Amino acid sequence: MDLERSPLALPFPDMPPIAGVTLRVARAGYKKWDRADLTYAELAEGTALAGVFTKNVCCSTEVEMGREQVKLGRARALVVNAGNSNAFTGYRGREAVEQIMAQVAHHLDCEPSDVLVSSTGVIGVPLPKDKAEAGVAAVLEADECSWEQAAVTIGTTDTFAKGATVTAMISDTKVTLNGIIKGSGMIAPDMATMLGYIFTDAAVDHGFLQHCLSSANKRSFNCITVDSDTSTSDTVLAFATGKAGNAPLTSFDDAGADAFMAALDDICRQLAHLVVRDGEGAQKFIAVTVTGAENDESAHRIGFAIANSPLVKTAIAGGDANWGRVVMAVGKAGEPADRDKLGIAFGGIWAAKDGLPLADYDEAPVAKHLEGREIDITVDIGLGEGRATVWTCDLTHGYISINADYRS
Repeated sequence: MDLERSPLALPFPDMPPIAGVTLRVARAGYKKWDRADLTYAELAEGTALAGVFTKNVCCSTEVEMGREQVKLGRARALVVNAGNSNAFTGYRGREAVEQIMAQVAHHLDCEPSDVLVSSTGVIGVPLPKDKAEAGVAAVLEADECSWEQAAVTIGTTDTFAKGATVTAMISDTKVTLNGIIKGSGMIAPDMATMLGYIFTDAAVDHGFLQHCLSSANKRSFNCITVDSDTSTSDTVLAFATGKAGNAPLTSFDDAGADAFMAALDDICRQLAHLVVRDGEGAQKFIAVTVTGAENDESAHRIGFAIANSPLVKTAIAGGDANWGRVVMAVGKAGEPADRDKLGIAFGGIWAAKDGLPLADYDEAPVAKHLEGREIDITVDIGLGEGRATVWTCDLTHGYISINADYRS
């Protein structure tokens, strides 16, 4: 399936190497495509591990095993298979994952539990063990590759490679965080995205790394939606090699811990936004900000009722300033709201306040705002101090075309 590059795409950044991380890619041939589809990241001994995963109860073996591996808090390698999710494949799927783990562990002389595996693509087709074995053998002998090559290789229906890099100071030590992510459809919270990986040379205790990633996830990956569908394979992993040489971070009492948390928040938010920008068929990037809710959690749920509404998303796609659809979405959210206190704005221009259309409302500047690629919707509930922002994209015929032909 040949897909046009998203009009919301951003250029891939210049990402520096991360000490303790070696990237390679190879072609396993999971689908009939002429491209690499197996990504390998080799990690230095002592690398700390953290992760968050989908809450979809029909998750893949990779997710089930990953949850247990994260509890151990260590990693030596990551293998990502693209084109086959290996979900809903029973014992055959588990055998394929265990085979990959054993093959890499033998190469690195480490425990199989130190090898993380992710897979993404078509559901219900067991990962072919022969192709996986040959692909792993090839990638272990491959030349090192760039971050952009790795980002391209983990993709499926992605139309552009997604990466981000940030730095932070831990006392006098500069640390770097690099992240790559894939995701375009089947994107909704309840955990995260599709597949995302963050690598840092900072020394961070795995327990504290897990705390930081879980916190960042709530403010980033759990604030995006493309189509309200939560994948069977959603995974975000963070690896800290410790090669920067800083004093290990174990809690927020440590010098530089706040700076590291801010950097992790930043990179997770950037990666989450990139996924929405590549939403299947997306033409517009939409930020929905809810204020005045009873609490932040209520604002978050109202925001998603708006962001997931097909009527709202298609109105934005058509450039229609139909604020009545936003009213509908607020009302169906199941959260406290008062029709007579509600306010709605597009691009900072208020269309309604206190439950009434503004007498001097001029739709022309709103229509002009909706012609752009970056759309802002603000809703004031008028009840309290709760606030949240979620991000989504419009819903176009392109989404139907991509998903109708997904397996062909």
